[in-house]
Amino acid sequence: MDIALGLLVIVAVVCAGAAAGRRFNIPVPLLLVLAGVAGSFLPFIPPVELNPELVLVGLLPPLLYAAAFRTSLFDFKTNRRSIGLLSVGYVIFGTLGVGLVVWWLFPEIPLAAAIALGAVVAPPDAVAATAIARKVGMPRRIVNILEGESLVNDATALVCLRAALAAIAGSVSVLDVAGGFVVAAGGGLVVGLAAAYLLTEIRKRISNVAINTSTSLMAPFVAFLPAEAIHASGVLAVVVTGLVMGTKAPSMPNGAARQSARSNWDTVQFLLENAVFLLIGLQVRSIIDSVQDDSLGAGRVWLGCAVILLAVLVLRPVWVFPATYLPRLIPSVQRADPAPPWQFPAIVSWAGMRGVVTLAAVLTLPDDLEHRNVLVLAAMVVVAGTLVLQGFTLPPLVRALGLPGPDKREDALNQASLMQLATTAGMERLEQLRRDSDPPEVMDMLRRRTQERGLAAWERLGRSAAEAATPSQRYAQLRMAMLEAERDKVLELRRGGDFAHEVLSEVLERLDVEESMLDASLHELGAAAEGAGEGLSQPGGVCDHLTATMPSPAPANPSCAACEREGTTPVHLRMCLGCGNVACCDSSAGRHASRHFKESGHPVMRSIEPGEEWRWCYVDDLLG
Repeated sequence: MDIALGLLVIVAVVCAGAAAGRRFNIPVPLLLVLAGVAGSFLPFIPPVELNPELVLVGLLPPLLYAAAFRTSLFDFKTNRRSIGLLSVGYVIFGTLGVGLVVWWLFPEIPLAAAIALGAVVAPPDAVAATAIARKVGMPRRIVNILEGESLVNDATALVCLRAALAAIAGSVSVLDVAGGFVVAAGGGLVVGLAAAYLLTEIRKRISNVAINTSTSLMAPFVAFLPAEAIHASGVLAVVVTGLVMGTKAPSMPNGAARQSARSNWDTVQFLLENAVFLLIGLQVRSIIDSVQDDSLGAGRVWLGCAVILLAVLVLRPVWVFPATYLPRLIPSVQRADPAPPWQFPAIVSWAGMRGVVTLAAVLTLPDDLEHRNVLVLAAMVVVAGTLVLQGFTLPPLVRALGLPGPDKREDALNQASLMQLATTAGMERLEQLRRDSDPPEVMDMLRRRTQERGLAAWERLGRSAAEAATPSQRYAQLRMAMLEAERDKVLELRRGGDFAHEVLSEVLERLDVEESMLDASLHELGAAAEGAGEGLSQPGGVCDHLTATMPSPAPANPSCAACEREGTTPVHLRMCLGCGNVACCDSSAGRHASRHFKESGHPVMRSIEPGEEWRWCYVDDLLG
């Protein structure tokens, strides 16, 4: 009963903290840590002991898998040098650097134990890095590097920790450490690839949504447990499995199973990644109480912990700046990847929050180790210090350095371009598959629905939230109201008992599916409206037509003359760069811009909506 009540309270606090953080624009991880710290000092809350096995085996694999599954393998490969220098080079550098500082501060602690603490505090936390980086709105490349680092660095740190624990227990050679790295990396890679292949082949053959989703939830443990059994890196195996399966998932059959897996993993990730921050805070009181009677003295212990935190903060930029610029002294590296501005390594240096893995790892130190509680407190100070200091100061630092995050309107523009290409491919396939016997009304319905989905993406551009709704947005609003009435009617008929429960459930499920699609549409339209007026970058498409026609200024008071003649209302306005004709977009009733292209053959038009300068080549279907 106590365990069930504790789990209920944790989930309730996580949900309330997440809602409050989003409501008041406070980073949720930091809010939950502070809530946990406050809770640890309340007299009616019993001491919470963090079981390292629970974290390292029960929580870490699914958290890493969820993060890896959403990480682009292509972005990971593009930034592999930066990720490798941080996840391997920096972790080893930090392990040795912090270890020497600890040994200098507390000579009573064996060097092997000091290095073990260095391995514990070296890796930034995957959950903290991802949660705070996305909240802050950093440039995508920095986020990709931090995510990639946080996925792999735990494997390096745990290998270093194993070597240090072996040295505490007896003796270990450099050859043993090197062999451990090879076995951990090679074994983790092989097991991860094998698990990904096995699970992918199994899921391809399972059509039942519940079974398919359950197989997906097993994935992190299918990779982790065999790897650990052969003394390889279970963490690396989970990351490899997640990266591979995330890349293959969109091409797998059974869209309902893919949607179900995403929905379930969203819930699992939300609960676990927020619960770990609450657990961090709940450890504070018990850890502080454990060092009160240590022979080193409270004052010396607290001063030493502060110095260790300072060393952790300083050693990261000491590694990051040279690792960023020294490799680019090699001409081939410089040509392939020009040096970024100094603000990039500055942000990467300060985005080094530690998390629950650090606390779990330090609790694996032997119970009979002298001054063990001091090492545990030092790890706690590093976790709390980095979360509070770096977590709260990172947003203003990003703003002060002037690093722009992803442009929502540029994303909307590129999404519209991508949807246009996908729609064109779908229409081409329809023409290939059509038969003379196919009813014309079926063909017309397919063409209309396919085109409307693509046109909705273009409608999101060029309008602020204060303007009238676009046709697609108005459609979504009206259809949502209709669905509410339809659901009310079905529920009314359910009370009458005239229809079987199975029939009613099937109808309600279909209404829910359509509503979920409209929810996503309305959310995307609102997100696009938030970015209105921020300016739009050029996506950089290239073809002969775009190269030959450069942007020209928009007219002062543009209007679609064809719409005025026909009495129709334009949605967005475009201008032909061949003759300057202004016409309406394809979401408008007249579609006069496309009609102008078909009649004149002029290939390129540009948007003349406020804040937009993008061009579109009708011939090559290319955005520029």
